Amino acid sequence: MMNDAALRKVDLNLLLAFSVLMQERNVSRAAERLLLGQPGLSAALRRLRETLDDELFVRVGRSLQPTPRALSIAPAIEDALSGIERAIRPPLDFDPSTWEGEFRIGMCDNLESAFFGPLAARLSKLAPNARLVGLASEKRDGGRMLDEGLYDFSVAVHDEPASWHVRAPLFDQKSLCIYDPKQLQLTTPLTLEEFTKASHVAVSFEGTTADIDLVARAVGCCRRVVAAVPRFSALPMTLSRLPVIATIPESIARCMAQLHGFAVAAPPFDLPAIPVTMLYRRIDETDPRAQWFRRLFIEVADEALMDCGCAVGIFPETCGKVEPVAARV
Repeated sequence: MMNDAALRKVDLNLLLAFSVLMQERNVSRAAERLLLGQPGLSAALRRLRETLDDELFVRVGRSLQPTPRALSIAPAIEDALSGIERAIRPPLDFDPSTWEGEFRIGMCDNLESAFFGPLAARLSKLAPNARLVGLASEKRDGGRMLDEGLYDFSVAVHDEPASWHVRAPLFDQKSLCIYDPKQLQLTTPLTLEEFTKASHVAVSFEGTTADIDLVARAVGCCRRVVAAVPRFSALPMTLSRLPVIATIPESIARCMAQLHGFAVAAPPFDLPAIPVTMLYRRIDETDPRAQWFRRLFIEVADEALMDCGCAVGIFPETCGKVEPVAARV
């Protein structure tokens, strides 16, 4: 354990002066290297002698001869100064092409469906020795999982963050109605009457449908929900077997429509947009590897939203805060 009381008596600049004097064995040359005048270096040497209770250097002609005490402590002081220099040295730029390890991201399943595949594909090109790991992340436990180091950042709907977290806005996601035109024939745009008469399937982790139904009731609509599933992965098979409508976030609705030939339509009433944000630890804000991974996700997510036909992309102010990672591959 360090002796704090002993260290408080020592000025780091004195140790640096000692190191340079050991190397130069000459006050004039040492003062020049330290950008000090000779009187300033002589004063520093005097303080060091008082602190260590040893002469340390004896003048022999035009040079300085270190004492046995100076020779004995010189290697340890040199190692300590080298360690401090390495610790405060600016971090090297992150090179994904040679890095080996895991990038870990937390997402709820509707965003994972839209972004994980494109992110994995881009990462395989830019960081071929790395592995991408996705973890399920919900609003209720996103902060806790982040603090436990389970992922680099979370992309979801997040509550007000803790002071040691950073919440970056990504995009406001609206909702769309999706259905299988082979099971259900509807007009475009979807009318309130058609929406009310149709059967519905809900996606809810808790089995409730309160948010959409509150808005629907306010415009005189009462949905008939015939099924509720806890995850979006159950929707494609359900929609292909039942004449039902699902009202879900736009990003996954567009992806499902492209993959399964489903139809999408705007709801016949306004639903509040859902603010999707990125949550990461403040201690990772300037880490080169973490910065690179966050920049990469923002680029990939913006392109993925555009490719699937979403009406929104990543906020321009968020894109503008990051430098491009690489040309699109």
